[in-house]
Amino acid sequence: MSKFEPVAKAPVRIQQNILARSERRLLNWLCARLPGWVTPDQLTTLGFVGAVLVAAGYLLSWFDSEWLGLSLVGYIINWFGDSLDGSLARWRGIERPNYGYFVDHSVDALATLLMISAIGMSPYMRLDVALMAVIGYFLLSIHTFIAAKVVGEFRLSYMAGGPTELRLMLMAMTALMPIVGGRDIHGTNFSPFDLFALVVSSVLVTLFIVQTSATARMLRRRGG
Repeated sequence: MSKFEPVAKAPVRIQQNILARSERRLLNWLCARLPGWVTPDQLTTLGFVGAVLVAAGYLLSWFDSEWLGLSLVGYIINWFGDSLDGSLARWRGIERPNYGYFVDHSVDALATLLMISAIGMSPYMRLDVALMAVIGYFLLSIHTFIAAKVVGEFRLSYMAGGPTELRLMLMAMTALMPIVGGRDIHGTNFSPFDLFALVVSSVLVTLFIVQTSATARMLRRRGG
């Protein structure tokens, strides 16, 4: 086999986030009721449209904080499309593992960059701080994608949290933005949301270091 050939066996999905079971029941219920003309690719596109709405809401909040409601709607649309595209393919038995894996995660990366960067371009968070959070998220994602190919495990959650919990956290933060505001804390040049994002990015980078070290030790013991 050429070293450039894709691995035939799909990685084992590991999902241990708090809402995993409830979310799976909801997704299965939705999959059973979606019209036949709805395709996974359409849902992937819909998820990205949701990300665009999220970003637009943050940018428009410079004019009026009520535009943040558009971001909240966008998060729901993004969840619907992003969570259902793969679920629908598996439900109908029409998976295209290599194509789906590549397209889904490529679109997810662009959507994440768009949404979080837009928070940094809103009145409530600095762009450099938002990009630090993006870097932390991408580092952990890189570990996940590499481990899926090297170890055969595709981990969808860390510390009992996954993409759905992250969206809910961002939605809660967005709802608090008009209430808390984006003023600096005691002349520090950081808003409360800046400090929150710095804590989150620190946790993500720490998780990347810990998980990467643990995986490297495991592979060394195996002699791989």
